[in-house]
Amino acid sequence: MKAIECIGLNKVYGENVAVDSLSLVVEHNKMTGIIGPNGAGKTTLLKLIAGFLKATAGEMRVFGEAPFNNLRVSANAIFIDDRMVFPSSLCLDDICRMAARVYANWDHKLARGLLDYFALNPKLCHAHLSRGQKSTVNAILGLAAHCPLTIFDEPTLGMDVGVRRDFYRALLKDYMQHPRSILFSSHMLLEVEDILEDIVLLKDGYKVLHLPLPQLTEYAVGLAGNSDALCALTENREVLHTRQISSCFSYVVIKNDLKRGDLQQAQLSGVDITAVPAADLCVYLTEQRKGGIDDVFSQTKSVANR
Repeated sequence: MKAIECIGLNKVYGENVAVDSLSLVVEHNKMTGIIGPNGAGKTTLLKLIAGFLKATAGEMRVFGEAPFNNLRVSANAIFIDDRMVFPSSLCLDDICRMAARVYANWDHKLARGLLDYFALNPKLCHAHLSRGQKSTVNAILGLAAHCPLTIFDEPTLGMDVGVRRDFYRALLKDYMQHPRSILFSSHMLLEVEDILEDIVLLKDGYKVLHLPLPQLTEYAVGLAGNSDALCALTENREVLHTRQISSCFSYVVIKNDLKRGDLQQAQLSGVDITAVPAADLCVYLTEQRKGGIDDVFSQTKSVANR
């Protein structure tokens, strides 16, 4: 069953194309990561899915219906980010009671248990909390609502490391007990890859790839060795990243289409073949610059020696 379907989706603000001809299908009951650098279009895409924004062009379906200004979609979705605001007169207990009237699947026991665990007094006002505490409360609302479509847009901003770790575990445990369609945006895949099933990678508003996480980890390989040997081995191949380690030693990441003969050639040339972490691969596929940060210092040094 399709939870979300986008066909040629575009969202334009003036001259800025925030979402660019994006086509995407997200199956129901999947934990999907929306990954990409700042400015990639993650938040805009999620707001289009939630029905907060109207697309400039293309088609969008959530549970088979256009989400914009759609009460059925709104009743079955929740959007969590760090910009949520509540009336200053409401304490956390009031917010939970209000949520119970709005969300049909609201789990009050889970909400109170998590508030207690994170030492959040239900009598405190949301407006008086620290940024990290607000993010924690917002995330608890997203979990306890048990909406068929749950959207977390960078939900851990401001949280301490330990709180983030506990939240990820709580999210995974609750998802296993109450399967639903969860979209989780982040620019830090390394922290969340253990809980995600599928990855949608965005860059400049367009989709770079959409793969199950196991396939993403096999998408590319790293080659390290003599620069001349690497040049011969990577000829006519898709190079995703290059880093010069020394004058004659390099590290290159290529799309993984190596055959047995290529592996033998690499072995004979003294080239090491290694796996590429999924988080690093996402950076390589979306980076705007060629080379690495070391190149800046090398160029600076060259100019200073002239």
